Amino acid sequence: MPAAKPVATASHEHSGLVEERWRWPALLVLAATVPAFYLDLLKSTPSWIADATYLAAALVVFGSLLHWRLRRTTPWRWRSRQSFDLLLATGLLLAAAMPPSGELSGPLLLRLGVSGLTLIRMMRALRHWFVRGGLSYLLALSVGVLGLCGLGFWWLEPHVGSLGDGLWLAFTTAATVGYGDIVPSTTASKIFAVFVVLLGYGVLSLVTASIAAVFVESQERRIEREILHEMHAELRHLRAEVAALKGPPPLDQPCTAEARASAMRNNPSNSKVSISS
Repeated sequence: MPAAKPVATASHEHSGLVEERWRWPALLVLAATVPAFYLDLLKSTPSWIADATYLAAALVVFGSLLHWRLRRTTPWRWRSRQSFDLLLATGLLLAAAMPPSGELSGPLLLRLGVSGLTLIRMMRALRHWFVRGGLSYLLALSVGVLGLCGLGFWWLEPHVGSLGDGLWLAFTTAATVGYGDIVPSTTASKIFAVFVVLLGYGVLSLVTASIAAVFVESQERRIEREILHEMHAELRHLRAEVAALKGPPPLDQPCTAEARASAMRNNPSNSKVSISS
């Protein structure tokens, strides 16, 4: 029977399976809390819609924590993540229970903090895209983020008259250019601009680093091929030298005709001695 896997290894694999199963449901409900924050701030819809969105997100995060607990997958590296998810779920519940946000009220500050935690949690769920060779995923992510930011400015900023203007404002904000032709003027659009700047720093930096890594990776592969070629040549040379030093086996030991002929070919001087004797 095959040996049983160590407990730590099995626990780590179970934790990875649990996280994989809850990744996309958590991403969807957490992404829905972003427009819920602005719906509550603008008071353009009944507040129960935003509250229901926060509550659904909290239930999904609590569900993933309960799944972790039932599987008893608590290695040390996952405990910090569980603590973070517990803090996020508690904040989402408080955001759902508190009254609508005012201009500078406690509920607004709480929901801003929850939005920051949500952003961190979403980036952690997408970390498998930020790997070597993931340039295409990062480009798709950056285009999607800028498109959503453009839609956000088009919705939140009254001076943005078209989607094109919203995309332009999103790009200049994310790139921290600030031409000044269109600027956020409302509280909601200013708060949104803060998150766009943070996203711009992260996404554009990752894309730039991935493009540079493509050129570095091609150079590394060329060097690796040269090193492997030299190692193979040295190994062939060493094998030939070892075979030459061994020489033919003694005559009193049984040996096949093939092995004797091969040894004589590798060391012709010994073959002459054998013939003369």
